[in-house]
Amino acid sequence: MNSDQVRIALVQMSCVENPQENLDKAQERIRQAAKGGANIVCLQELFTTLYFCQTEAYEPFGYAEPIPGPSTAALQELAAELGVVIVASLFEIRAKGVHHNTAAVIDADGRYLGKYRKMHIPDDPGFYEKFYFIPGDLGYKVFQTKFGAIGVLICWDQWYPEAARLTALRGADILFYPTAIGWATSETSDTVRSSQRQAWKTSHLGHAVANGVFVAAANRAGTEGELEFWGNSFVSDPFGQVIAEAAHNDEEILYADCDLSKIAFYRSHWPFMRDRRIDSYGEITRRWIDE
Repeated sequence: MNSDQVRIALVQMSCVENPQENLDKAQERIRQAAKGGANIVCLQELFTTLYFCQTEAYEPFGYAEPIPGPSTAALQELAAELGVVIVASLFEIRAKGVHHNTAAVIDADGRYLGKYRKMHIPDDPGFYEKFYFIPGDLGYKVFQTKFGAIGVLICWDQWYPEAARLTALRGADILFYPTAIGWATSETSDTVRSSQRQAWKTSHLGHAVANGVFVAAANRAGTEGELEFWGNSFVSDPFGQVIAEAAHNDEEILYADCDLSKIAFYRSHWPFMRDRRIDSYGEITRRWIDE
């Protein structure tokens, strides 16, 4: 296989209360993805559990595990068996009372390459993540895998162009976004629902175009409590064209063939990296600019 030709797979699935059942299901989906020719498989955000952040409760802390830990060990064995790269979003316990929303990256030979800790933590109705997670402190990271350089960002990170830019500047060819996003079940307006989903997609497409990278968002499916996750996992090429998209709210393994050699073509034809005025961006680190 040409080293620039990479097939990725996004696992879009529903979850149940039992973490082991979710892990088993994800492993079976990874096996299916590998049979479908996938080189890199990305799972959705917090795939071993229900999305417990809808409420503030102490019981979900019992789901947290170290990284590396039991789930990564199982996935390392599977990655080595199948020869695939795996991106896995998990609830990390770092120390007593210190938790993160974290994605582990495992190479195709089963090696644990490292982790990314979610930097932007929401605190909105139905998404009370600040109760559970401390913002990441590892910075923006790129992982050199057998099948290319990948960056991983998680859900709420997807709204921040700074996160995508800094990850791309570190050499990522593909940005993966494990995600858990949906509507409140009480939101019945088709217009509002459609506009929210379109805003989500537009944000990702902007990252792809501005940075000249492939972008892949792996969302969960199903209704949990007061949230209806909308699925629609998708992959964009560096020109912001959606090259693959999953069904709305159905379980699916989404495949996309990415030609990484096209990144240089896109960046030379739309030379945003060349024309960046890095000397003028110092104020970007300020919270707000008061005249």
